[in-house]
Amino acid sequence: MSNWRFAFSRRWFGYLAMAIVFAIGCVLLSNWQFDRRAEAEVEINRITINYAKDAEPLSSVLTDLDTFDSDDKWTPVTVTGHYLTDDQLLVRNRPYSGSPGFEVLTPLQLADGTVFIVDRGWVPSGDKQDYPDTVPDAPSGEVTVVARLKAGEPELPGRSAPAGQIPTIELGDIAETIGLPTYTAAYGLMASEDPAPASRPLPAIKPELDEGPHLSYAVQWIIFALFGFGGLAYALRQEFRAINADDPEEMERAEARRVKDSKRARSDAEIEDALIDSDR
Repeated sequence: MSNWRFAFSRRWFGYLAMAIVFAIGCVLLSNWQFDRRAEAEVEINRITINYAKDAEPLSSVLTDLDTFDSDDKWTPVTVTGHYLTDDQLLVRNRPYSGSPGFEVLTPLQLADGTVFIVDRGWVPSGDKQDYPDTVPDAPSGEVTVVARLKAGEPELPGRSAPAGQIPTIELGDIAETIGLPTYTAAYGLMASEDPAPASRPLPAIKPELDEGPHLSYAVQWIIFALFGFGGLAYALRQEFRAINADDPEEMERAEARRVKDSKRARSDAEIEDALIDSDR
């Protein structure tokens, strides 16, 4: 009754190796989810600290045109200048509460000649064309803008856009188009502008303080790893029973399992009938 020698065969060592590799993969995926959760917590902390700050002058936060500290994301800044409306751009494929549309980027030229890109908000796609029906005009003359900082976006290879539109907020490309010294590490999501126009694009929505399902996913991957070893143990036990089917002790255990399973398989009605008969 101790015929476990089959478990030390090359075949079962192969199964064990597969279970170990599967478990390692699950652990790596679990750690990746833990890392994603940590990144989400950092972002939540940035929003909590920076979003409601008092606005600071742009030059005190962005000391150079091409540098940006990620800890300053969402920090409000004030900047004064005049809009370069002829260089205004629309960023394609930007959803807003589930609706398709565009974000409106309008360069703002400061008194020293440098340019800061302002995302003035969102407009919906047109009813009959892949272009807004209307885009609210930016204020003319000098304007003071309060905007929250965000890092520029990476280039999307292979993406194209019609004239006046761009697929991503790649600030270096925008600077080349404008041909003026431009802040290329960060741009601003407009919170307000003074003087305020009669109408403006819809303002950016405050990001939710939600870390997402990363913790539950991380735990699930650990459980999957344990399931792998559990499945291996189950298969090993089943083969042991098959190999030792003629062993008296194993035959006795098999009969006990059969009786137990038959009792478990009885319907509720059969159980109730048995209880009634026992009371007679």
